Amino acid sequence: GSGKSNFLDAIRFVADALYNGLDYAYDARGGTGLVHRRTGKRGRLPNIEARLDFQTRSGITGHYGFEIAARRGGFSVRREECLTSGTEEHSLFHRDALTVRSTLSAALPAAAPDRLFLKLINDAPFREIYDALVQMRSYNLNPGVIREPQKPDPGDFLKHDGRNLAGVLAELRKHHAGTMERIEQYLSVVVPGMRSAKRVQSGTHETIEFSQAAPGQQSPWTFPAVSMSEGTLRALGILTALLQENSAPPSLVGIEEPETALHPAALAALLDAIQEAREQTQVLVATHSPELLYSPEVQANELLAVSAENGETIIGPINARTRESISQRRTSAGELLSLNLLEPDEDEAAMDGEPLFVF
Repeated sequence: GSGKSNFLDAIRFVADALYNGLDYAYDARGGTGLVHRRTGKRGRLPNIEARLDFQTRSGITGHYGFEIAARRGGFSVRREECLTSGTEEHSLFHRDALTVRSTLSAALPAAAPDRLFLKLINDAPFREIYDALVQMRSYNLNPGVIREPQKPDPGDFLKHDGRNLAGVLAELRKHHAGTMERIEQYLSVVVPGMRSAKRVQSGTHETIEFSQAAPGQQSPWTFPAVSMSEGTLRALGILTALLQENSAPPSLVGIEEPETALHPAALAALLDAIQEAREQTQVLVATHSPELLYSPEVQANELLAVSAENGETIIGPINARTRESISQRRTSAGELLSLNLLEPDEDEAAMDGEPLFVF
């Protein structure tokens, strides 16, 4: 209840709003009123704001943000801005309602009250920023949805609840066989005896077929997704979310509570997969699990703590003394979490300029 889920969903809201449009982003979350009320303020619906500071793989730094006002029966974009800094020049566009100013020399498209302007610009470097932001992925996987046969999907990237997992696995097996092999290797550690997971047709739909070793049998047995446990389906979904690379590696992968329905002993393999995934993308994991944080692989400077105070969610680095204790192996982050001793240090974050999120 501290706001971790809302934080991950805020990231997905930005990606949804840019890629699919603001109408889709609002409708997927219950409409304008519900989204704006989730800010926790009463009375007239408040505006919502977002700002993301970034560094792209090519080295461009900057920020992108917007402010959206709720209107009777809808919404309108009040402000939007993107500033980039490269090795040689700065680029900027700034929007107030329908008025846009930019450093671009080319003619600008017309702004619309219900659309984000960044989606409309095809010029560099803004196109690179758009591509990076829409490639942010945030996941709250739903085993119930994964179990059900789904309509065929091209499998370009895994959807947030995992519903197109069969299509993504098929694309990985076809174009990235090495990655698919790694996913199955990790899955065999999480679920002993598991051999493979692949897409199969089920009438006009598609589903996942699992292959698992059986005692006394030379050939493995096969099971459809509907027969598999919640933990197995979630594990496969998490591993795929972390290691997917069909069109391009995601710019960020957020995973909500990966420990759910998994045996604590399986979390070591999951942590190994997280460590491997971060070689190609940024990984953000929201967890309640001390077991996931017992590992010495978890570094103190990788931890952000979350707390809720007076209706606000505060996310920031843990204090210096706690970081030192973890770094010197006097204790583990898991032990501190069990004792409820992981808290964000607001003053230190503000002073040192480290990440601090308040919403």
